[in-house]
Amino acid sequence: MTGNQPERSSESYFDQEFATPAVKIQAGELFATAEPVAITTLLGSCVSVCLYDRSRGVGGMNHFLLPELLKGVSAVSCPDSCLAGCCARYGTCAMRLLIQRLELLGASRGRLEAKLFGAGRMMPTGVDIGAKNAAFALAHLEKQGIPVRASDLGGNRPRRVAFFPATGRAFVKYARELPAGM
Repeated sequence: MTGNQPERSSESYFDQEFATPAVKIQAGELFATAEPVAITTLLGSCVSVCLYDRSRGVGGMNHFLLPELLKGVSAVSCPDSCLAGCCARYGTCAMRLLIQRLELLGASRGRLEAKLFGAGRMMPTGVDIGAKNAAFALAHLEKQGIPVRASDLGGNRPRRVAFFPATGRAFVKYARELPAGM
C-alpha cells in the first residue's frame, strides 16, 4: 500500500464548503498524502491527530477510538510488526502507521508538527474515553518530540474537522449539543 492510500476504506469526494477534492476518513482509518486535498472526519470521543511537514508539503490524519488495544482488563500496545486491519483503531498503532506513511512520502520526523481534535465526552456517566484518548495523544507526541501547534479537545459536542495537509491548516465545525442523558 502506498503512502497516498487510506489504511482502510476512505471516501473521496468534492468538498463544496472548501471547493476542493477531499478524502473522508472514518474511525479506525488514516490517510497521508502529498496531494492538494482536504482530509475530513467527524469526531465524538475519538481523536484525530493531524501531522504535517510544512517544508515538504505532506501531511496526514488518523482517527482512533481507543489509546491501546485492550485484552482482558489491561491495555497492550500492538507490536511494531502489527499489520492487522484493525490497528488504526488504536492510538499506539494509528500514530506509528501515520508517521511511517509520512516518512514514505518524504516527511522528516524532526520537522513534523501536530494538530489534535476530538476527545469529546459523549456520555455524561461512565469512563471518559475522550479524555483518555486526548491524554494518550498528547503524551505520545511529547515522547516523539513532535510539537502540538493547535488543539481542540474535550467538550460534549461532536465536531467535523477539515485538514489541509500541504499547509497544516485545519478547520472545525461543531454539531449541535447532544441532549442531556445521552
